Amino acid sequence: MAIVTTSNKALTVNPLKQSQALGATLAFLGLKGTMPLFHGAQGCTAFAKVVLVRHFREAIPLATTAMTEVTTILGGEENVEQAILTLVEKANPEIIGLCTTGLTETRGDDVEGFLKEIRDRHPELNNLAIVFAPTPDFKGALQDGFAVAVESIVKEIPRAGEIRTEQVTILASSAFTPGDVQEIKEIVTSFGLVPIFVPDLGASLDGHLEDGYSAITVSGTSLKQLREVGSSAFTLALGESMRGAARILEERFDTPYEVFSELTGLEPVDEFIQALAFLSGNSVPEKYRRQRRQLQDAMLDTHFYFGAKRVSLALEPDLLWSTVHFLQSMGAQIHAAVTTTRSPLLEQLPVKSVTIGDLEDFESLIDGSDLLIGNSNVSAIAKQLSVPLYRLGLPIYDRLGNGQFTKVGYRGTIEFVFGIGNLFLEQEESLVTSHSSLVSNTNLKK
Repeated sequence: MAIVTTSNKALTVNPLKQSQALGATLAFLGLKGTMPLFHGAQGCTAFAKVVLVRHFREAIPLATTAMTEVTTILGGEENVEQAILTLVEKANPEIIGLCTTGLTETRGDDVEGFLKEIRDRHPELNNLAIVFAPTPDFKGALQDGFAVAVESIVKEIPRAGEIRTEQVTILASSAFTPGDVQEIKEIVTSFGLVPIFVPDLGASLDGHLEDGYSAITVSGTSLKQLREVGSSAFTLALGESMRGAARILEERFDTPYEVFSELTGLEPVDEFIQALAFLSGNSVPEKYRRQRRQLQDAMLDTHFYFGAKRVSLALEPDLLWSTVHFLQSMGAQIHAAVTTTRSPLLEQLPVKSVTIGDLEDFESLIDGSDLLIGNSNVSAIAKQLSVPLYRLGLPIYDRLGNGQFTKVGYRGTIEFVFGIGNLFLEQEESLVTSHSSLVSNTNLKK
């Protein structure tokens, strides 16, 4: 059992976490024909948009109710109403994902009451799905906001229907990249199952090009598919933070569920593959048997470089959990672990302690590390300490291909193994070169 400590500083220095509103936006971007809408000041929206654009290098649809000093004092209902009507007129979205911010949450705007009154005044909005996600950015983190958005989606949109035995709902947490979602989709469909992803970032943020410009998302899980979620025979919740949404579906439609906290590493992928075989009644396809053997060989080739290496991580809880278990399965030691927000997983982590804090806390704990794992904001610390950094999480703005990167399944784990293994290999080669230069210089002096 890990000891979980929370930094009690009066302020955050060099922040690690991203806001709940950003996490909710990321979830809404996995839905087709959607426009995320921030109820707050323009600066809140601009900041979130910059982070997502730099990470994915894609055009990100994101609107704002543009609260001012006056409307913040008098109330924001008129701004919400005007924003929705303008979006319907200009962009015609099928879904609006309405997220609050610290400004409007502090004021205490009754957004659900606003929406009811707006619908009463505008019956033409009856066919528009408006999903409200309360996401104050003065508490929680990206993972929390993502989970709140998914819970709001499955609470509001799905409808009851006749159960389809081959259909499964897959709730993919913020720990999974668009490339991860693509890989999971390929695995699930190969068993003859029909998955509905909530959300489907693999369809919307995978880096594909579309004909012409669209002000709303052009791919992802459609409104029709979301309504059919109530007909799924089973729910696969990927990431502990998706447990709440899975429970909502169980309560609404009696849909059984199972939570998979990790899909990286030999044993976790084995368990997932076996669950799919059981659900579908089909045997495991030969290509995954071959990929499993390839992963075993990759682990054999690289475990020499992982053994006893001290790794420090700064990640969101779901991603921290899966990465810690993967590294330990390869023989590495967890030197320090810092995360962003509370999670039931933290106490169960097989490490001595976990700190909920910022990158200043992280920097104070990592002396003696052989490798750092975190987002691009950790790069300055890595350079200062001359420790290699493996970039993981969000945002990553100094590397390309974040939408396509995958670390799940047998194939994704192989990519993960070699990516980290190559950093350890480069580190060893650098140490050998430095030692040779030192010996050579010493001999010359003699």
